[in-house]
Amino acid sequence: MGETMGELRIKGRALPIVDSAGVPIDDIDTDQIYHNAHLAVTEISEMGRYAFGNLKGWQDFPKNVKPCDILLVARNFGAGSSRQHAVDCFRALGVGAILGESFGAIYKRNAINSGFPILEVPSLRSVVLPPGDLIEVDFLSGEIIRVVNGALLARAIPFSSVQLDIFRVGGLFAYGKEASLRAKIE
Repeated sequence: MGETMGELRIKGRALPIVDSAGVPIDDIDTDQIYHNAHLAVTEISEMGRYAFGNLKGWQDFPKNVKPCDILLVARNFGAGSSRQHAVDCFRALGVGAILGESFGAIYKRNAINSGFPILEVPSLRSVVLPPGDLIEVDFLSGEIIRVVNGALLARAIPFSSVQLDIFRVGGLFAYGKEASLRAKIE
């Protein structure tokens, strides 16, 4: 499917993050996403191998995820600390986006600042998809489409204008540099 940075519409396999009974897991915290035992790892490219290493039943996630996969998560995903590793581990693996019912406030801010696409989908729990089903997500309209039949599955809250600008340039630092350059020109 290719690199997602800057693309406003992506396709990828849907990967619902559920428990052994198939129930969406609420309140997955940053320690479950990326255990604090690995915080000494500073290279983003090395962080992927530890994604979900502390989430029961998901320890093999790094071996099974494919570039551009789209994670479907439940309520309050990324609760807890301000651990940037919990965003960067998914970037390292090439995850295309995370769609969630809601996100922890700090996690959401870290993802947006990194230019990593996350979208809130309040009705996500009602979407029933087999794992691996191909979906398409439009970051501007919020539409989530099942590719096989073109059905509209749900609508996410689309990117805000600031989130869109940060995403387009690849992160908050690039966004700040661009704004600074524009200010010098004006």
